[in-house]
Amino acid sequence: MRIILVTLAAFVAAGFGAWAQDDENSGLECTSIVVGRLASTDGSVMTSHTCDGTSHTWVNIVPAKDHKPGSMTPIRKNWRKTKFVTDTAGIKIVGEIPQVAHTYSFVNTGYPSLNEKQVGIGETTFTGPDTLINHDAPLLIEELCRLAMERAATAREAVKVMGSLAEEYGYGDGGECLTVSDPKEVWQFEIVGVGKHRIGAAWAAQRIPDEHVGISANIPRIGRIDRADTVNFMASDNLEQVAIDNGLWDGKGDFVFWKVIVCSYAQGRNYREREFRVFDLLAPSLGLKYGMEDFPFSVKPDSLVDVRKVMALLRDTYEGTEWDMCKNWTIDVPEKDGVPAHKERSPLANPWLTTPMRNTLNSIAPGVIDFRRTLAVAWCSYSTVIQSRSWLPDGIGGVCWYAVDNPAQSPRIPIFCGSTKLPAAFEKCGQKEYYPNSVLWEFRRANKLATLSWQKTKKEFTDNVLEMEAMTFEGLPELEAEYSKATPRKRARLLNAYTAEIHDKCAARWKELEAKYWSMFGLSLIHISEPTRPLYIS
Repeated sequence: MRIILVTLAAFVAAGFGAWAQDDENSGLECTSIVVGRLASTDGSVMTSHTCDGTSHTWVNIVPAKDHKPGSMTPIRKNWRKTKFVTDTAGIKIVGEIPQVAHTYSFVNTGYPSLNEKQVGIGETTFTGPDTLINHDAPLLIEELCRLAMERAATAREAVKVMGSLAEEYGYGDGGECLTVSDPKEVWQFEIVGVGKHRIGAAWAAQRIPDEHVGISANIPRIGRIDRADTVNFMASDNLEQVAIDNGLWDGKGDFVFWKVIVCSYAQGRNYREREFRVFDLLAPSLGLKYGMEDFPFSVKPDSLVDVRKVMALLRDTYEGTEWDMCKNWTIDVPEKDGVPAHKERSPLANPWLTTPMRNTLNSIAPGVIDFRRTLAVAWCSYSTVIQSRSWLPDGIGGVCWYAVDNPAQSPRIPIFCGSTKLPAAFEKCGQKEYYPNSVLWEFRRANKLATLSWQKTKKEFTDNVLEMEAMTFEGLPELEAEYSKATPRKRARLLNAYTAEIHDKCAARWKELEAKYWSMFGLSLIHISEPTRPLYIS
């Protein structure tokens, strides 16, 4: 066994290797977990989204609006990379389409995520065959989200709006899945283009059974499409013909969407690690095994699922399993004061290393880090858990539980359907420039410092996440009671104030953690109880 002395400089590199974890596989952007109303503890319908990449993290509330007859709405590209709410740099207007008479208000995240009717959207990319992508077509997936938020009062209506507009005006993205919810049901909508130089779209949508949970994680999940079952399926009329025209299907046998719309990341199946992990945690009685030919589209959980369980799932890194990327990252501790020499997990071990750092460690000790795509990743821009509740008025019944940066590290701040104003920190992004008072950097600073010695900071950090989460939920019953008695104008003020209160308390706590970790790590960027003691990787 080769023993390598790791110097302080190497520790510094290892620590900052977690600063900007990158993605060694293309198309691994985003995860969405969905929950039907009879699968949840309280009758909520849920969707979610880890927006993994460099999407903007600013958020604003777009108000409802009436439009004059003959009005048009512009179709834009590149706005998901803007730096602040009013930034127009780099945005391209690529066309316009007729506007509707009235548009709904919505929470304008990187992918617009919740409107005033409690319609929610999550997103994941599966790319699919590049022969289907027409980059000159105008409608990107984020614009379809916006149009659905503005125009749809139900999830089913949102699917129809997006499908019909993409067919008519042209879809210009790779394969995408949108998980679309409302207080009654949730759908998975999967869409692709129709060819490199063709205008149109091909799509399918399948309803998650009310008593089931589902997941989309960069792999198409829809299988056979029963067009006669209009309650549970929708699809474009051209779907099968597009597959034939592009050499993806010979027209014989069953048309199975995920098999025809080939996704290289899927490796010939309709699932990988994340799908297995979520289904195994929620429905272990099914006995699903990694390596099976395929997985069911959705599953009935063994126990009912609450919104905090979804939040916990989005924090998951496979800890304690065979896919735990920290399990082999150990150090040799020499004998001292009668304590025999032994191995222990390195304080530096964390599941969010960059590819160069993983490669460095694997060069020193081959096989130490076996990369697995976890649910929580450090390259996440923001994440949402959307909760729609039919028994409450829309204004407070729909909640966007919003967090920035790594979903395993940041607390969630509630934004409601009836919110009209967000704290000033939400106005700037921080992805391209350092804005110290932006919501992203209010949390990212402490998050990244904590990973310098994650095995030492993990418990305290996670405890703080859970404490802030508990505080937020404890205040909801009183807020809901006040809301029910308030005038319409006061209702908005109540919601805005609650969001601001939770944000301010969370940001203050993370500032305290940041200060603590600078004190811990500031001298050497690594906290070692005995600075002169050599550490070893074996």
